Amino acid sequence: MTVRATLAVTKGHGTQNDFVLLDDRDGVLDLDPGLVRALADRRAGVGGDGVIRVVRSADLPEGAAALEADPAAEWFMDYRNADGSVAQMCGNGVRVFVRFLEQLGLADLGGGASLAIGTRAGVRHVTRVPEGYAVDMGVWHLPGGEAARAAGHDAFVSVAGLAGERPALSVDMGNPHTVVALASLDELDALDLTRAPLVMPTPPEGTNVELVVPLGEETTPDGVVGHVRMRVHERGVGETRSCGTGACAAALAVATWAGPGAPRTWRVDVPGGTVTVTMLDGDRVELAGPAELVAHGEVDVAALLRGL
Repeated sequence: MTVRATLAVTKGHGTQNDFVLLDDRDGVLDLDPGLVRALADRRAGVGGDGVIRVVRSADLPEGAAALEADPAAEWFMDYRNADGSVAQMCGNGVRVFVRFLEQLGLADLGGGASLAIGTRAGVRHVTRVPEGYAVDMGVWHLPGGEAARAAGHDAFVSVAGLAGERPALSVDMGNPHTVVALASLDELDALDLTRAPLVMPTPPEGTNVELVVPLGEETTPDGVVGHVRMRVHERGVGETRSCGTGACAAALAVATWAGPGAPRTWRVDVPGGTVTVTMLDGDRVELAGPAELVAHGEVDVAALLRGL
């Protein structure tokens, strides 16, 4: 594995959750934490909430499990948080990853085709829809089990700008989430997410924290749709304009609180736009939303690393 003198990069985003994308289809790039931090730096680098590398599943140890689960999962989304840490999953990132694959000519989702993508949280299947891409995000669960479902919470969260501790519900989307319900949009707007919320008990691997305001339900031609507004503090990043797995966790938490009659489809508004979350059979969930590629360029790696 080598670090190249120059590195071709692409900038993309899904509802303004933005990423630096790397084409490493031959598996030769040494993507160490320092390089990730430098690329993601918004002043001395390209800037992004994370870095996504296109690599063959066969070229990564983690990819072996993906290929065993689905031999069609040729491509692996190697996702890193902006601080250089490895992340299991990114819902917005998967859509942008597939958009990048299509631009590179490595995939074609025309004609209703489905594409299997390897991730550290398992294989994800992606299709093209009018608003962009829809991702089967796999099986979700409540780490606190039925006791947490009955109580409505299994954790407490303190956030700057919000008085007191608030009860919260843990949701596992292949990566960890902790969801807090707020009473009003004024409370949501007053939050200071420049500092990480304090979660008790402390999650051993950290957690993403979603602060949500339920906005009711709407009747549409396709049925009843729930509506939620959300802000999020992502572990290893800070506040982001959107979080795909977080949007799923938020919708699932609100549906859990609402009980058996809750809608199965939710519109989730985030600062960067809107995504749609749909509950599927078998405790699976689908995330749909846009994916945009906005720039391509070449980075001088030596100069980039000097900026650290």
